[in-house]
Amino acid sequence: MKELMSGLQAVVFSLLDSNVRIATGVPGFPITEIMENIGKKIKHEWSVNEKIALEIVLGSSLMGVRGAVITKHVGMNILSDPLVTSATHTIGAGVVIIAGDDAGVQKSQNEQDSRNYGLVAEVPVFDPSTPETAYRSIMEAFELSEKVSAPAIIRITDRFLKSEGNIERSIIRPEKVSFDKNIWQLTMLGKHQRFHKISFPRMCEYAESSTLNRFKIKGNVGIISSGYPSSLVESLYPGLSHLSLCVINPLPLDMINRFIDEHRHVLVVEETEPVIERQLSRKVLGKLTGHMPYGIVEAVDIMEGIKNISKGIVLQHISPQAIEKRGARPICDDCPYLPLYKAVKELNVPVAGDLGCSIFTSAPPLSLIDAAFSLGSSISTASGFDRKGIAIIGDFGFAHSGIPGLVNAVQNYHEVVVIVLQNEVSAMTGGQSVPDLSGLISSYIKDTEIIDPQADADLKCLLENKLKKKGICVIIARAKCPKY
Repeated sequence: MKELMSGLQAVVFSLLDSNVRIATGVPGFPITEIMENIGKKIKHEWSVNEKIALEIVLGSSLMGVRGAVITKHVGMNILSDPLVTSATHTIGAGVVIIAGDDAGVQKSQNEQDSRNYGLVAEVPVFDPSTPETAYRSIMEAFELSEKVSAPAIIRITDRFLKSEGNIERSIIRPEKVSFDKNIWQLTMLGKHQRFHKISFPRMCEYAESSTLNRFKIKGNVGIISSGYPSSLVESLYPGLSHLSLCVINPLPLDMINRFIDEHRHVLVVEETEPVIERQLSRKVLGKLTGHMPYGIVEAVDIMEGIKNISKGIVLQHISPQAIEKRGARPICDDCPYLPLYKAVKELNVPVAGDLGCSIFTSAPPLSLIDAAFSLGSSISTASGFDRKGIAIIGDFGFAHSGIPGLVNAVQNYHEVVVIVLQNEVSAMTGGQSVPDLSGLISSYIKDTEIIDPQADADLKCLLENKLKKKGICVIIARAKCPKY
């Protein structure tokens, strides 16, 4: 019996029905709700960072337990180290990574495409277009993961999670698959050779035969698509030739080439980067030819691409979005750290920010932060300044990946004032709890001071004194976010 479900529900039920026993991850848009909806049947945790999240699930895999990692696209950068190695190392039970891409950059620091990690790590990647294909993709991804002994990636987006479709559930009771330690009889080179002898051919065979890839041929114009844009294509041009790809790494090249051969013009519709288009040796139209925009794909973009289908090259008119046009996103009026931010602003020193709430101080009226590259990066960034400056980092960012920056700063005698905003929640992603690391910091950095940014009056004087001192000092600013 089919049930009407959202994309979010399809992901959650597919994890449950695939006999997943552990789920780890790091909160962030658009994947936070997936973990929050898993319930009690799956052991789940918000991990300190994505690398650790994947390593925990890999450890469970060795014991024959299926697991999932839930992360947003930038988290793929953090877990890429064990991901790349795991494909040739081999695993046991199935491991699936749910990667949420922020097409349109609503709540992220960039608009990268998680599908690229399939090419880097040589692992299977699925890009479902509907709740139904997502449900089936996840279940088949676990089976394929066990067959090729490597993790698989499911790429999703916010629009997909909100879409609806009819799904018929089926519960899987897989046989237990454990790690084969005989892999250690091979050299590192031998492991990679084994991968290309056994695992990769199995991945290619699956991609070519998977019924998750759907196509129909009618007329001399065709569209190749993947992910949520596939559903837009179907709604706009139900009678047009369409190859909707769900398995996009490895690409089913034989299927794609047969489709291209049947048409005079072929348009590739995908978001956010030309991952499929770049791999096709045959002439197709898409982002590289200017027929489709980079980033998020809207219905109007597809219609414009079809309108220009007879042109070899289309000149794209790109107008970078400005804050003035989008609308400002200032820091909350009742933020308890405002007095501290204003005190820092009065100092003529460079300031490195981080990817927490403090990022909102980068824009007017504060215009406080000079740079904020990634979560946990501020201490290392400030260590590169040509004079003693300030690093502002939230306690979540510090726990996530800021600690190594502090260790390196001590080891290499850098000059920096570190301000840790300790509100004990990840305020940007829904108020998840954060470990209290003040004891760790004070035991490692002798010059550590704990303050209340609202009660301590002369914050500017405090900061000026810290900047005059040699070496590293840490100010732990304790406050509660009014939201939580």
